[in-house]
Amino acid sequence: MSDPLPDPFGGLDLLSSSVIFLDRDFVVRHLNPAAESLLTIGKKACVGLPLGEILDCAGAFRDALDNAAKHGWNYTGQGLEIVRNDGGSVENGVGGATTLYLNYAVNPVEGANSGLVVELWPIEHQIRATREEHLLEQQHASRELIRNLAHEIKNPLGGIRGAAQLLERELNNPGLREYTQVIVKEADRLQDLMKRLLSPHRPMQPGPLNIHEVLERVRSLLTAEFPKTLTILRDYDTSLPDLVADREQMIQAVLNIARNAAQAIGEDARDGRITFRTRVARQVTLAKRRHRLAVSLQVIDNGPGVPKNIRERMFFPLVSGREGGSGLGLTLAQSFIDQHQGVIECESRPGHTCFTVLLPLSLS
Repeated sequence: MSDPLPDPFGGLDLLSSSVIFLDRDFVVRHLNPAAESLLTIGKKACVGLPLGEILDCAGAFRDALDNAAKHGWNYTGQGLEIVRNDGGSVENGVGGATTLYLNYAVNPVEGANSGLVVELWPIEHQIRATREEHLLEQQHASRELIRNLAHEIKNPLGGIRGAAQLLERELNNPGLREYTQVIVKEADRLQDLMKRLLSPHRPMQPGPLNIHEVLERVRSLLTAEFPKTLTILRDYDTSLPDLVADREQMIQAVLNIARNAAQAIGEDARDGRITFRTRVARQVTLAKRRHRLAVSLQVIDNGPGVPKNIRERMFFPLVSGREGGSGLGLTLAQSFIDQHQGVIECESRPGHTCFTVLLPLSLS
C-alpha cells in the first residue's frame, strides 16, 4: 500500500466537495472525508487501488484523466454516472445500489507529490428538478387529453348500453341474451373507468402521521393478499419524526406502489421479496422548493423489473406492464404524492426495482 499522503495535501480534508488524489498511474493515494461519504467507501479500503476499481473510468472521463496526466491540462466535465453500493445486498432485500450523477474536475499537481486531483460534485438535484418539470408538463397534457376523451366516450357508452337493453327485450331466444349482457357489462366497466378518471379528489385532511404506521398497514394488507408467495422485509429508521400528511391518501399511494411490485413479482414466484426502507434525506429540492429535510421511503422488490418500453410512461394513465392491469395505480399514487409536494422516482433492472418516495419533512 502506498505511503500516507504528506501534510501539504492535508488541506483536502477540509474541503466540502469530494476530492480524490491520484498518482501519475491513476492509483488512489488519498480520499477526503467528503469523497468517502459520497462513494460510501473508506480511505483505507481504496488507497493503493487503481481508480478504475472504484469509479467507471471510461469515455470522456478517461480522456480527461489521460490528457491531464500527459499534457498538464485542467479539465471539467458533466454527466459522470457511477453506481454506488449502499450497503447490505440486493439478494437479501436490504441495501442495494444507487446511481449517482456527477460533475467533475481533473487538475494536475506538479512538484514532489505530483499527480492528479479529481473533484466530484453530485448533480442529482439538477436532474430531479428537470425531470420533475418535464413530468409535470406531460401529466398536465395527459390529464387534459384523458378528460376530453372521457367526456367524449361517456355519451356513446350510455347509448350503447341503452340499445343493448332494448335489444335484449326484443329477443325471444334466451341464448342470444348472453351477448347483450356482455355489451351491458362491458359498457358498465368502461363507465366506471371514466368515473375514476374524471372524479375529483376529496379534499386533503392533513395531520401528524408516522410513516411507519402507514407501512405497517400496507404490509398487513399485502400479507393477507399474497400469503404464500411474498416476504415483506422492514428496514426502518425509527428516529424519523411525524409527517404532516393525509393518512388515507398516503396509505393508498404506498399500497398502490407496493401492490404493483407484488403483482410484478407474480403469484408463481417462490422467493418474492419486497423491502420497505425509510431514511432521512437532506437538502433536497421538491416541486422547485429546497427542503432541509425530507423522508425517503423506498419500496424495493426482486421482480423482473419494469419493461423498458414503459419506463418513461409508467405514471401516465392507462399505461400498464401487466396483462389485465388498469394502468391507474401508479397514476393515482403520483397524484397523491404530488398533493403532498413530494416526488416518486424509480430505478429498475431485472431482479431489483426501487420506487423512492420523497416527502418534505417539517419539524415544527
